Amino acid sequence: MLRYITLRLLQGALVVFLISILTFVIMRLMPGDPVYLLLGEGQVRISQEQMAAIRSRWGLDRPYHEQYLIWAGNLLRGDFGESLIRTGVPVRQMIFEAIPVTAELNIYALLLALTVSLPVGILAGVRRNSLLDYATSAGSALGIAMPNFWFGLMLIVLFSVVLNWLPPYGLKSWHGYIMPVLVLATEQMAVFTRVMRSSTIEVLNQDYVRTARAKGLAEHVVLLRHAVRNALLPVVTVIGFNIAFLLSGTIVVETVFALPGIGRLFTDSVLRLDYQVVQSLVVILAVLVVVANLLTDLVYAVVDPRIRIE
Repeated sequence: MLRYITLRLLQGALVVFLISILTFVIMRLMPGDPVYLLLGEGQVRISQEQMAAIRSRWGLDRPYHEQYLIWAGNLLRGDFGESLIRTGVPVRQMIFEAIPVTAELNIYALLLALTVSLPVGILAGVRRNSLLDYATSAGSALGIAMPNFWFGLMLIVLFSVVLNWLPPYGLKSWHGYIMPVLVLATEQMAVFTRVMRSSTIEVLNQDYVRTARAKGLAEHVVLLRHAVRNALLPVVTVIGFNIAFLLSGTIVVETVFALPGIGRLFTDSVLRLDYQVVQSLVVILAVLVVVANLLTDLVYAVVDPRIRIE
């Protein structure tokens, strides 16, 4: 087990290293000049000597490999640097201010999605070809096909503009969480329900389930003790896989509802060529994906004792 975890962590470190280099190169290839944006896109008139002094202050006049090594060395020591655009503001402070918003939204959305999708998916699998099964399949297809930005805008129009029940943006109260969480949870519910239904149908046709029924066990005992536990494995895989796409969904939701989370910070930083912020965020998310995948593999062994990690 320890050897497996060590090997996976080393593989993850290599992946994070390659992603950091790729992100650094892409940011330097993007058109534009962060110093020019810092000066209000030319509205602030300064001399070339002053421009050169600003570049020297941020190390932008050094060769690219030196810039990368300095940034990576500081990152390994826990120093994320300072924002190029919000002068003097530490990147770590900006990220720590945004993380709680994104974390709360995604945790609430995941809990809501699992609470609804698992029982519905199991019932749809048990009652295959019933009205519930057809309704679940149609709802799952709709949830997957519906774009997040369109769904979010429709919720704002209905509940904020027409009914005036919920705030259209911001998180000043718990009411502000309802629509963003619902948008994030809808697609997850659709995916989890479909996976849980398919997995339940497949497990119910296995020999060990027939054997349990032949022993005379009650149907709910067969379902809960023998079927559901094994049927959860594909859902665990999908949850770990979704971590990799956490940022893409969050960017849309935080932009539509004007929420100060990681997604919006990432978008603003890319548009303003804030190198330090973008590179730090990408590395943090890469580490998160590596850890999530490792935890997913470890959870396999807990959910299904037949699986042994070597």
